[in-house]
Amino acid sequence: MYEENEYLPLSGIQHYAFCERQWGLIHIEQQWVENVLTAEGRLLHHRVDDPYFIETRGDVKTVRSVPLCSRTLGIYGIADVIELYKDDEVDNYSHYSIVEYKRGRPKTDDRDEVQLCAQAICLEEMLEIKLNYGYMYYDQIQHRKKVIFNENLRERVKFIAEQMHSLYDRGETPLPEKGKRCQNCSMKDICLPKLSKKNKVKGYMNELYKEMQKND
Repeated sequence: MYEENEYLPLSGIQHYAFCERQWGLIHIEQQWVENVLTAEGRLLHHRVDDPYFIETRGDVKTVRSVPLCSRTLGIYGIADVIELYKDDEVDNYSHYSIVEYKRGRPKTDDRDEVQLCAQAICLEEMLEIKLNYGYMYYDQIQHRKKVIFNENLRERVKFIAEQMHSLYDRGETPLPEKGKRCQNCSMKDICLPKLSKKNKVKGYMNELYKEMQKND
């Protein structure tokens, strides 16, 4: 169990799943660079970000921007949408679903799924309920993708949370590792993914030092 002063942002789960170094640059070194993709994502969330929004349509009640936290994962954040479904037998809203809004299309990796599952784990702890699935809504296809919260996905979330806390406590940003994911990453200019090996970093610094000597 973590104390409140040890909580890390839930959004880091997605950053870490995408790239460990990106997570370190953002959450340890407090660096951020925006590009077209991140701006579009921010605007999409801004449109659905309304903590005072509550809507009831038929047997479904929709609540937006719901604060979340988990003592077992040591994270806190916001759920875009929580849906409550009415159970006519007990005349109460006793079934829950969680929805996360994303720009673009479904990803080839699991970064979105782990973030949604982390939100579900938070809600389960807070309300003492069980969620079997949730939904990702992608603006480019305007369609929901169902995500099953199976044990493999839950264990993945727990592992990432543990790794985040371990690195954060040590103040250690993972080294760069160049890959296809670097192409559209807003952090690539400060990440320096080309310097993915220590010998390349050393060589780069040596060349930089030689250039500085020439200019003296």
